[in-house]
Amino acid sequence: MVKIAFLGAGSTVFAKAVLGDSLHVPLLQDAHISLIDLDPQRLADSQAMMQNINRTLGTSATIEAYTADQAKKALAGADFVVNAIQVGGYEPSTVIDFEIPKRFGLRQTIGDTLGIGGIFRALRTIPVMLDYCRIIERVAPKALLLNYSNPMGMLTGAILKATDVKTVGLCHSVQGCATHLCHMLDLPTDDLQWQIAGINHQGWLLSISRHGQDLYPEIKRRAELPEYKPKDAVRFELMKWFGHYVTESSEHSSEYVPWFIKSRAPELIERFLIPLDEYPRRCIAQIEGWKHMREELVTDKPLEHKRTGEYASHIMEAVITGKPMTFGGNVLNTGLITNLPQGCCVEVMCVADRNGITPTYVGDLPLQCAALTRTNVNVQELTIAAALTRKKHYIYQAALLDPHTAAELTIDETIAMCDELIAAHGDYLPAYD
Repeated sequence: MVKIAFLGAGSTVFAKAVLGDSLHVPLLQDAHISLIDLDPQRLADSQAMMQNINRTLGTSATIEAYTADQAKKALAGADFVVNAIQVGGYEPSTVIDFEIPKRFGLRQTIGDTLGIGGIFRALRTIPVMLDYCRIIERVAPKALLLNYSNPMGMLTGAILKATDVKTVGLCHSVQGCATHLCHMLDLPTDDLQWQIAGINHQGWLLSISRHGQDLYPEIKRRAELPEYKPKDAVRFELMKWFGHYVTESSEHSSEYVPWFIKSRAPELIERFLIPLDEYPRRCIAQIEGWKHMREELVTDKPLEHKRTGEYASHIMEAVITGKPMTFGGNVLNTGLITNLPQGCCVEVMCVADRNGITPTYVGDLPLQCAALTRTNVNVQELTIAAALTRKKHYIYQAALLDPHTAAELTIDETIAMCDELIAAHGDYLPAYD
C-alpha cells in the first residue's frame, strides 16, 4: 500500500486535483492518504471531500486528517509527500507584502515568486518547510517530496541545499507554455516539439517547431501585430529584445525585470496592460468563491473527479510502475545549465521512473537569456542564504539586488522597507542577527 502525505491540505481545491487524480491510478486506489493542515475546519472539509470522491469512484483509499502538530505521525512511512503550504496566508502576510512596499513607492502585481514579495514569502516559508523536512528525514527517509508551494525556486533550492529529502519542485508554467502561445497567436498546436529551460517563472522557450518546421519566425511576426500584442504585451516585448519567450505570464514577468513598473513612467502600466495589485484581488475573489464552492465540495452528493494534467499523480505512477514520464521540474543545477551558477535552483525537463527523478542536461542558455536570468538567481541565492544563516544582511542584499526594487528605490529606502517588513511579519519570521 502506497502512502501519500499532503502538507497544506486545507487548500481543498488543489488537494482535490492532486489526490483525486491519484485515485485514478490503479496502484494508488488503495493508498493511505494523510491530510495535514493548521486549520481544523479546512482540514475537515478536505477530508470530507476526499472521502466523498473515494466513495464516488469506488476506490478503497484510507483518508486520515492530522493537524500540524501531529505531522510526525502523519508523515511516518510516506512514499510521497505533496507540499502546498502558504505560511501567513492572505491576511496578514500577503497584505503586508504589498502594502508596505507600496508606501515606499514599490508596486507589485503578484509578489509570490520573485521580487520583494517573493523574498519575504520565502523567508516565512523556508523555516517551516525545513522543520517538516527534518521530520521526513527521520520517519520517511525514502519519501519523494513534490513541492508546489511558491516561491518555487527559493523554497525548493533551500530544501535541496539544507536537507537530504529527495525533492522536486513542480509548476504549471512549463507544461502549458508552448500550446498556450500557439493558441494565443491562432497557430495550430498539433505535433508541437519544444524545449524549455531556465529558472521557475523565467524558463525560456529555447525552440518550438511543428512537423519539424521552426515556428519562431512566425510567432515573432504575429506577436508584433496590433491584434495580438495586447494579449501578452510584456512577454512579447521581452521576446522582441531577448529573442525567446518566457514561461510565466506578463503580469508575473513585469515585476521580474526593471523596465515595466516604473513610478517615473506610469504610462507603461497602460501601454503594457500591467495589473498592479493583481494577486490581492485574486485572493479576495478566491476567499469569496470558496464560501460558495465549499457547499459543493463537502456535500454528501456524489462528487465526481476526472484526472487532470497536474504532474503529481503522473510522477507517482511513473515512480511506482517504472513507466517513464517527462515533465518540467525544479532541481539543483549540477552542471545542467552550464552558464547559470552551479548549485542554484533551475527548471529543466526531468524524467520520472523507478530511479526517481532524473533531470536532463541543457548546456548553455543563449547568452542574453542567461544574463537576465542571473539577475534573479542572485536574489534567490541571497534569500536562501538569509533563511539558512539567519543573517539580516543577506535579506538587505537580496532586496538591493532585486531588479525591480533597484530600479525604483535607493539603498536607504530599500533597507528601511526591509526593516518595516521584518517588524510587520513578527512571529512569522525567525529572529535575524
